[in-house]
Amino acid sequence: MRRAYSDDLRERVVRAAIKGGLSRHQAAAQFGVGVSTAINWVRRFRETGSVKPDQIGGYRPKKIAGAHREWLMQRCREADFTVRGLVAELA
Repeated sequence: MRRAYSDDLRERVVRAAIKGGLSRHQAAAQFGVGVSTAINWVRRFRETGSVKPDQIGGYRPKKIAGAHREWLMQRCREADFTVRGLVAELA
């Protein structure tokens, strides 16, 4: 997984595009980032006033919950199984 670009780089690209008179394409080429990246950063700055990235990741509830989860956990402890065999048990 890649890390987010630094806030400093984001600010320099946006500053070059807005105050420096460069197009977003030129700013992207000057700082070695993708054109769509520069476009998105400038748009974010105009919409929110900040170049900070959105949160990455977050809480996701478990796909299997309740009685189904308990049954599956118990079944996993009992013996080995194949996915095909488990499907047959569930049918």
